[in-house]
Amino acid sequence: MNAPLLLRNVGRGESTEAAAVPPVLPSPTALQAPDHAARRRIAVFRALQLGDMLCAVPALRALREGEPDAHITLIGLPWVREFASRFGSLIDDVMVFPGAPGFPERPYDAAAQAAFHAEARARRFDLAIQMHGSGALSNDVVRQLGARTITGFCATSAEAALANEHERLLPWPGGNEIECLLGLMRALGYPVVDPHLAFPLRPQDHAGWQRLAELHGLVGGEYICVHPGARMLSRRWPVERFADVALRLRKRWRIVVTGAPDEIMLTHRLCELIGGDVVNLTGATPLGELAALIAHARLLLCNDSGPSRIAAALDTPSVVVSCGGESDRWAPLDATLHHVLASYPPCRPCNWQKCPFRHECATAITVDAVEAEALSLASRGYDHA
Repeated sequence: MNAPLLLRNVGRGESTEAAAVPPVLPSPTALQAPDHAARRRIAVFRALQLGDMLCAVPALRALREGEPDAHITLIGLPWVREFASRFGSLIDDVMVFPGAPGFPERPYDAAAQAAFHAEARARRFDLAIQMHGSGALSNDVVRQLGARTITGFCATSAEAALANEHERLLPWPGGNEIECLLGLMRALGYPVVDPHLAFPLRPQDHAGWQRLAELHGLVGGEYICVHPGARMLSRRWPVERFADVALRLRKRWRIVVTGAPDEIMLTHRLCELIGGDVVNLTGATPLGELAALIAHARLLLCNDSGPSRIAAALDTPSVVVSCGGESDRWAPLDATLHHVLASYPPCRPCNWQKCPFRHECATAITVDAVEAEALSLASRGYDHA
């Protein structure tokens, strides 16, 4: 039997486990570098993709407010350079993580890893903050950075109790990712900040949107973005159902389909099913232009993927069909503007690339349910761009 359909309501400012993390760690003052240090050096490890990185922006904001003069290095995947270029007020420079045994985000390169750790130790970080999950894999990476002190999460209370004098670890609390990371910042004594996400748009992003609007006859607030892809196949709602919803919405608004270059076959199939006047921009929008396109959309319809977090950052209403993963962990905080639909069979959450069962977490979410949520948000009007 299918699990019941649930509409998750995680509202901004609501209490979660992460929000209740007690301030048991030393304050930033207690972790200060020696007086002779000209500038405090901090490393932040978070080797994740776009949507997951955007969830860390409020925590990085708190870190910068608490350490306005520190030199902050973000360690992440190769695309982190693009991320850092948009958040120059929060990040001073980057290091590219070369992978490590067991990490799914990047193939392991032993030679590159040795050079990476040598460079990290040469930088003589005063503090390294692990913002990459519970620490089951990432704490060993952070320990090898050679920082004077490391902090972050660990898997259990027992592991936290065993940390040495150079480690200040908290047991992983679960809950929403944004609040979880902000809980860590509060435990370190950093300021309380606005949990709202951000995605700074550049002049060229706005110019790209204007070009697309002129080329395809798009008008702000008069189209709906449909993004049917996700990195893991198990995270995708069936493309036929995206098409059915789009066909119903097309009676009132134009449909713009977006996707990564490697999702061309998926989006081509979607456009075939929709037919008619649909704009397919798959692979045609750099990250900034995609964000500007979402900023001017009346609504985003997507899986639980990076564009969902862009919509949350830019206050574009969204309907998110969440399959496979941890819905409560990744749901936008503003449940009035972003509606997340999810079903919970016993096998969830999963880490399968492709569901080996019947993909019940996806098929239990009906076209009628998604259409109803889309109409409830899109019918409110357009005032966010």
